[in-house]
Amino acid sequence: MPKKLWVIFLLVVVLTTAGCTGSSKPASTSAPGAARERLFKHAMGETKVPVNPKRVVVLDTGELDSLVALGIKPVGAVTVFQDGDFQEYLKDKVDGVKKVGTISQPNLETIAALKPDLILSSKLRHEKIYDKLAQIAPTVFTESVGVSWKENFIMHADALGKKLEAEKIMGRYNERLTDFKNKMGSRLSTTKVTVIRGLSDHVRIYMNASFIGTVLKDTGLQRPPSQDKNVFMEKATEERIPDLDADVMFYTQLRPASGSDTLIVKLMKNPLWSQLKVVKEGRVYEVPDDYWMLGIGITAANKVIDDLQKHLVNQH
Repeated sequence: MPKKLWVIFLLVVVLTTAGCTGSSKPASTSAPGAARERLFKHAMGETKVPVNPKRVVVLDTGELDSLVALGIKPVGAVTVFQDGDFQEYLKDKVDGVKKVGTISQPNLETIAALKPDLILSSKLRHEKIYDKLAQIAPTVFTESVGVSWKENFIMHADALGKKLEAEKIMGRYNERLTDFKNKMGSRLSTTKVTVIRGLSDHVRIYMNASFIGTVLKDTGLQRPPSQDKNVFMEKATEERIPDLDADVMFYTQLRPASGSDTLIVKLMKNPLWSQLKVVKEGRVYEVPDDYWMLGIGITAANKVIDDLQKHLVNQH
């Protein structure tokens, strides 16, 4: 047999044998299988997560905010209150999302029934039930919430395979900050801002180590000396009303289900309140608790920038 024909004959034999024994089959199935999940490092260790999760459950408001920002609708999410709704500012983005309990008490049975392929929360909120969640689906936790919202957003996005998109979104946020600073000009360094929140049993003064504190820090706005502290919050008693004075004050109210007033109303009736410069100048604004306090995410931060633009730039 000529050498050329001999080579062709050997090739035919090899290819036919391979086809008969199925030696190519493992290669065609194992490669896609290996690509379906990856090892992901987070606050509770390392977890194998799907490369492209489709059924995500989120157990805090910041995680819900993150998913909406990334154009993803979770299959399930918690609410703040029992029988409560999701954040109002996300309303048109969460139609059909199943409620799976509250932040303080997620319903594990409801979560499991949704057959999630990824669960997102934080060690701060749900460390005690991490093992139970991890039995339901791959579970990724950030360390904390609030002040770490930017790092959390990037981690959420990374777990979802959308880190580059998140970085672009953060880039647009930074562009908005630059625009705000340019429009404020020299007023930026002289405008002191107070932020307080009314609850049913006390009023909080928000400091730097909070979600809203970081957003204000990002804008370059100043805080009164009594509030320029690296702590989460302090309580605003009636004796501390003078500490609330500033060039502008924003306040929110987390009203109970009954819709009754918070303790801010009592604070405002105190004679010391009317003596504040910021009150006399009419620069006290109520803003939505929904995203100033509860949102703790990039969507909420952008809504806060909208309000700052409205009250500090457009009305000047």
